[in-house]
Amino acid sequence: MAKPFASSADLAEKKETLEILADGVYALTAEGDPNVGAIEGEDFLVCFEARATPAAARDWLAKLREHTDKPIKYLVLTHYHAVRVLGASAFGAEQIITSETTRKLIEERGKQDWDSEYGRMPRLFKQPEEIPGLTWPTKTFEDDFSIELGGDRGRIDLQFCGRGHTAGDIVAWHEKSRTLFAGDLVEAEAALYTGDAFHFDWSSGTLDKVKAYRSENLIGGRGAVAKGVAATDAAVEQTREFLKVMIEQTGAVHKRGGTLKEAFEATHAALGPKFGRWPIFEHCLPFDVQRLWDEFDGIDWPRIWTMERDREVWDLLQG
Repeated sequence: MAKPFASSADLAEKKETLEILADGVYALTAEGDPNVGAIEGEDFLVCFEARATPAAARDWLAKLREHTDKPIKYLVLTHYHAVRVLGASAFGAEQIITSETTRKLIEERGKQDWDSEYGRMPRLFKQPEEIPGLTWPTKTFEDDFSIELGGDRGRIDLQFCGRGHTAGDIVAWHEKSRTLFAGDLVEAEAALYTGDAFHFDWSSGTLDKVKAYRSENLIGGRGAVAKGVAATDAAVEQTREFLKVMIEQTGAVHKRGGTLKEAFEATHAALGPKFGRWPIFEHCLPFDVQRLWDEFDGIDWPRIWTMERDREVWDLLQG
């Protein structure tokens, strides 16, 4: 029997947990749904990630408003994927910040990504009719950007650590609380989506830079908050292991002249015992293996996912 397409059959609501990691440092996790967070400045807020729709964003902001009424000055988006950015209008932020590469990716493929992700993960798109259009940054940077929080609250350093989950991912580091918002560069006991990734860069130098922060709180794209350096190291290395196993298994099939289907089956068998029970594993893996196969074929820049291409790859590999 064919598996339901991507996460189209995942309709159960997830339990949301708001944690205060330090004074004015907030993270909201939801059993493998995309994570969001915020850090208080002296008289403003910096929010991280925007969810898939304004309605979904308002649910998060209602929880945040139980703790602070400071206005939102900055909304930081770690990358361009629709479930992370299309709720931005709900924040009323003075500035929306991304990397310059993320802005270019929105221009190149934002609409196709919106359509693709809506088809793959419909539950995340609460009241999609409210989305006003693509989310565009008001401020971009190439490598790094700092936000002074005022008073004794320190600063937030935004950093491009190298190509990874996408070509333009950034992390947000708050040294005062040793907190790192890593976006989808790191997942804590959640499967990786790598359909737009650069597996070789990500699994080596990019993750090395992320790990070098020695964070004591790490909020990845999905999964629980990792607390303590040992746990944050483990989250980084779990992410690296997923990527390395993919590269090893898919690479071996590619090298011997096998098929994409054989590469998917070998990778699924190798990852399944450890990662198969984690959120969105079955959803992600066909798209992951297709992208990695493209890299082995010498296609450096990821091909754009459309609803039609999604279905084609799914039917071939999970059908």
